[in-house]
Amino acid sequence: MSDDSSVVRIFDTTLRDGEQSPGASLSVQEKIDIAHQLKRLGVDIIEAGFPVSSPAQFEAVERISEEVDGPTIAALARAVPLDIETAARAVKPAKKKRIHTFIATSPIHMERKLKKTPAEVLTLTGEAVRLAKSFCDDVEFSPEDAGRSEWPFLVEVLTAAIEAGATTLNIPDTVGYMMPEEYGRMIAHLIAHVPGSGKVIYSTHCHNDLGLAVANSIAGVMNGARQVECTINGLGERAGNAAMEEIVMALRTRQDVFRLRTNIVTTEITRTSRMVARCTGLPVQANKAIVGANAFAHESGIHQDGVLKARQTYEIMTPESVGLDSTRLVLGRHSGRHGFKARLEKLGYRLDKDALERAYERFLAIADRKKEVFDEDLAAIVGDEFRDVPEVYKLDYMHCISGSKILPSATVRVIVNGEVHQESEWGDGPVDAVFRAISKVSGFAITLDNYTIRAVTAGTDAIGEVTLRVRDNGHTVTGRGASTDIVEASARAYVDGLNKLAAWHARVAEQGADNVEDVV
Repeated sequence: MSDDSSVVRIFDTTLRDGEQSPGASLSVQEKIDIAHQLKRLGVDIIEAGFPVSSPAQFEAVERISEEVDGPTIAALARAVPLDIETAARAVKPAKKKRIHTFIATSPIHMERKLKKTPAEVLTLTGEAVRLAKSFCDDVEFSPEDAGRSEWPFLVEVLTAAIEAGATTLNIPDTVGYMMPEEYGRMIAHLIAHVPGSGKVIYSTHCHNDLGLAVANSIAGVMNGARQVECTINGLGERAGNAAMEEIVMALRTRQDVFRLRTNIVTTEITRTSRMVARCTGLPVQANKAIVGANAFAHESGIHQDGVLKARQTYEIMTPESVGLDSTRLVLGRHSGRHGFKARLEKLGYRLDKDALERAYERFLAIADRKKEVFDEDLAAIVGDEFRDVPEVYKLDYMHCISGSKILPSATVRVIVNGEVHQESEWGDGPVDAVFRAISKVSGFAITLDNYTIRAVTAGTDAIGEVTLRVRDNGHTVTGRGASTDIVEASARAYVDGLNKLAAWHARVAEQGADNVEDVV
């Protein structure tokens, strides 16, 4: 990582803060896959998780530390010895490791949440950073809710953190409360008044409760911050975090203003965005800056005329600069394995021989139903076909009857651990009937908490991608499925959820626990 003061380091917290988005759910393998893509994207630091929070969180951080070489791997820890020691064990395999410890510093947090005095918080800050420093040289400290903290106290706390060995000071606007000018002034004030500021890197971490996360982050950068904490697609608690893609492309596009750069490979932005959206089950809104479906779309006649004459009339950056290929290869039923494999590799999927064959057979089945198969279709196919949980349940056959004056019914054949089970059910529509029939096979007392469907591409033959959340015994998982038939896509998503619930029950039985968090 360069020490050049013109470089803004990108600290990606998609796998930690981003996963805390309501409805987001990532398995250990999905976190590892995303971490590998973040490396290809060129992020400087990956905050891989909060190891003390659950066995699965610890496993994800440890495996990312083992398998992802290049970026610094960071683990979050409260200013508590157990947290810090657990984080240290999790990141130990990483060649470049960081412990990120934090404690709240605002009056409301200290009084209502921590129930500690400012003097106690000051003492805990020094103790936490010193303990973290005993495990690794790279230690980041965050005063939680800095945006509502008193500036003189912040100066005291940050001074203590530097004296204890912190190398990065992160200034979080935890509740998205601040205005850009105000946040910029705070960064400038701290750099000017905290002794030893020249020896550390200041970082931003802004939430989007007022829609100002990116603006606040940029204000911080303009006032001396040289690290930005952000997430892919702006995921995060409540209204989310600062969106990585917006910050990076703002710095790149307005070089005349910032004269700063990042190490991000911008042509990987779109691919990363789509991967995170698919894995979390949280789609990107169409008008989202940089990565939304409409970000480079022009419908107005005046705009179309201008773009045809000169793209710069209405495009301040090119689609190619963020990884959109304007000359995409379109695959169809006559495409061979070589072209299919080449396209998958260009999209970032490198499958072994058996996996490639399975994906190709699924591709041919989809291609028989639609004229053209686009990049988004391929991503849905691969994402739907390959899971990292054991396939206890496998959908073998499905038949539905529905109509305006017919009671909808469904028959399903599901293979359970190699045994064939067949059930039929009525329902309030074909999807409900299929779900009821599959539930009879499973024996689980399943509650459907959420169901969404989106068309992956345009056209009546588009692949439908279903994302749903199902709950059993108090544990909720996300299921996903894709098909040109939306009822089949729904059934695939439901079965995917069943397999994740089965994995969770197996883990509970193995550990002899009543409740296991974040298994899948």
